[in-house]
Amino acid sequence: MRVFFFGLGYSSLAAARALIRLDPTTEIAGTVRSASSRDALASEPYAVHLFDGETAGMTIAAELAEATHVVVSVPPGPQGDPVLRQHWRDLARAPRLEWLCYYSTVGVYGDFDGAWIDEPAPRQPQNERSRQRVVAEDEWRSFATERGIPLLVLRLAGIYGRGRSTFDRLRDGTARRIIKPGQVFNRIHVEDIGRVTALAAQQRLDGAFNLADDEPAPPQDLITYAAELMGVEPPPAVPFEAAEMTAMARSFYADNKRISNAAIKAALGIELLYPNYREGLSAIGP
Repeated sequence: MRVFFFGLGYSSLAAARALIRLDPTTEIAGTVRSASSRDALASEPYAVHLFDGETAGMTIAAELAEATHVVVSVPPGPQGDPVLRQHWRDLARAPRLEWLCYYSTVGVYGDFDGAWIDEPAPRQPQNERSRQRVVAEDEWRSFATERGIPLLVLRLAGIYGRGRSTFDRLRDGTARRIIKPGQVFNRIHVEDIGRVTALAAQQRLDGAFNLADDEPAPPQDLITYAAELMGVEPPPAVPFEAAEMTAMARSFYADNKRISNAAIKAALGIELLYPNYREGLSAIGP
């Protein structure tokens, strides 16, 4: 496989590592937004290109001409998906392309008042970011259908892992134990994103799938558990109504649902590496 990532960020790098573990002959290339980000990956065995989403990446067309798999991990904007806007022609012409993957979000479903949902649930996004994701999903599905190749849409829950966990927020003082009765969220460990992407790429899995943990839980429970592992006092509880939050932070609490991951586990014949936040946080360690 020659895999090209639009957006070699946190989740994509986990996927790149998982792909190479699965098959050491896999070749990886991808994009970052800045020269400093490219320099940070200088020691990795990846071909790294610049792409800011505003203009076409000048060195990307040649890579796409050799790519067999493309994973898209850059967010859409008001004008749609930046990859399709800037590199539609290159992707349409790519002679070896046989699989696409788009990282979306469970935010496309909107609010279900805490009910369990799976992939057939209607997409009814509650904020502009999630509405843009719905548009991007549809744009990629239309492109894949036109090209006649499989497209995997992975709808990701809240991403965490080493370097991006509740431990880090407790250490830097940004963790807040906000209490909204009945509110739950799913999460997904970044290593599960990497593993699922690698296995799906190998099988050229097609369709839209949720990627979330087995156990949706109140957000304050993670903070309490992580604080216990660190041996520190958790921050004080703050009622949601009294909490000072940015509009973006508050918007996350507008969506309340429990996400089923049964379909992706059945499709790949796997269980998650970290099926709940306790196992995930314990593996990271304080």
